[in-house]
Amino acid sequence: MGARGELFTTQVYLDNRSYFFNVKENRTGDIFLQIVESKSKDGSDFDRHQIAVFSEDMQQFLQGMEKSLEFIEKARKTTQILRMNAKNFLSFS
Repeated sequence: MGARGELFTTQVYLDNRSYFFNVKENRTGDIFLQIVESKSKDGSDFDRHQIAVFSEDMQQFLQGMEKSLEFIEKARKTTQILRMNAKNFLSFS
């Protein structure tokens, strides 16, 4: 077992923030996923936010995540269509 009960970890680095996905085990043997967002505040300090999802809640968590991603994708496509229609309308005016 790794530091502080870490069983597995992976990271996603983006332009102005990083995400850490840490699978951990607590003192009582419960396994959970810790998701940490870290973002630079002023170059020397970081804002950190984290959530923990326990293994018994993972399927419901993933279902909620999937529904949210589907909504975002649908909204993105709708926005693209609206922008395209507005652009076409303005070019015919």
